[in-house]
Amino acid sequence: MLITNIKGLIGLHLKDKLVLRGNELSNLPVIENAWLLVENGLIKDFGEMDSIPSHISNLSSDISAEGRYVFPSWCDSHTHIVFAASREEEFAMKIQGKTYEEIAAAGGGILNSARKLQKATEDELFQSAALRLKQMILQGTGAVEIKSGYGLTTESEIKMLRVIRRLKDQFPIPVKATFLAAHAFPAEFKNNHQGYIDLIINEMLPLIAAEKLADYIDVFCEKGFFSVAETDQLLKAGAKYGLKPKIHANQLSVSGAIEVAVENGAISVDHLEESNEETIETLRNADTIVTLLPSCSFYLGIPFADAKGFIKTGLPVALATDYNPGSTPSGNMNFVVSLACIKMKMFPEQAINAATLNGAAAMQLSKDYGSIAVGKKANFFITKPMPSIAYLPYSFGESQVDKVILNGEIYNG
Repeated sequence: MLITNIKGLIGLHLKDKLVLRGNELSNLPVIENAWLLVENGLIKDFGEMDSIPSHISNLSSDISAEGRYVFPSWCDSHTHIVFAASREEEFAMKIQGKTYEEIAAAGGGILNSARKLQKATEDELFQSAALRLKQMILQGTGAVEIKSGYGLTTESEIKMLRVIRRLKDQFPIPVKATFLAAHAFPAEFKNNHQGYIDLIINEMLPLIAAEKLADYIDVFCEKGFFSVAETDQLLKAGAKYGLKPKIHANQLSVSGAIEVAVENGAISVDHLEESNEETIETLRNADTIVTLLPSCSFYLGIPFADAKGFIKTGLPVALATDYNPGSTPSGNMNFVVSLACIKMKMFPEQAINAATLNGAAAMQLSKDYGSIAVGKKANFFITKPMPSIAYLPYSFGESQVDKVILNGEIYNG
């Protein structure tokens, strides 16, 4: 595939640049009036139209992208897209002013999703999740992480992870699986936390390891959910089976989750709507990526994370959707990038880097995904005609994605 007359070829980081920290996020390399050559599903070469080599200029152009930009595909490193049913019945409760905790106490929240998922078949879950994933891809997402956590029983957690494996097998993008049975305590273990933790450690983890169903382990470390000590116990148990940590941290309070995550070598800490100087200091000397989820703040009406503070401190910041039925019923990464600019005051360049290369890094995929570089996978999207790069986050109510290219081929869904 040869694409010519590209108005701007975006995200030209060197192939060995695997993550961007702090002020590096402000650097978004671009070639104007560019061409891009794809071969065998990989980026073969690119450059300026004025200096296109003769052996390439003699090829017939498959796509003329005049007036259009080419972006590396979004890399969405935090989703919960395997669920049985939407939760719009809780929508009115939010409008009435009920908090996340109050909705959960009234039988809503995670336990609501768990009850519905336990009744669904694997095929039903796969079919609904496949529709969501297809829509996400058409909106420009080219790599995704998916969590379990709406099962909360051995049978249903395994069922979810098998669905994620089927998605991985049937879709042309990388799919990472995260085991999140520690999402909430089932009602029967409300007063027996250690009993549920023992179930996860002694029954679920061995089965998951035997079938190689997960890449990561996650814990919702928060008041009313899993304590710091419980989180530490679960992360260490997961590590024995080769599962690396990715933690829900500091969503509702400064909980100590950051410290336990860093101690256990977490790949990422996700949410961080609440933070303080100790949080930032703990992360300063770690390799852990800070994954921010502005759509969740938007939907729940909770504070937005301090993206500018994290960047100023020199931390690696990523953006993801948190697509789930309760707190973020959207998988649109374009909207996430817009919110990052509008509500967290990230510059467009910072938000785009956070949603591409650093998103890939939060899934340990940045060697092959997240930027335009020779030898990387040809996963990118071509925009509609746009006046500038900033127009994409500026036009938050419209999709600017025109064509999606995955593994060097046009994806039509």
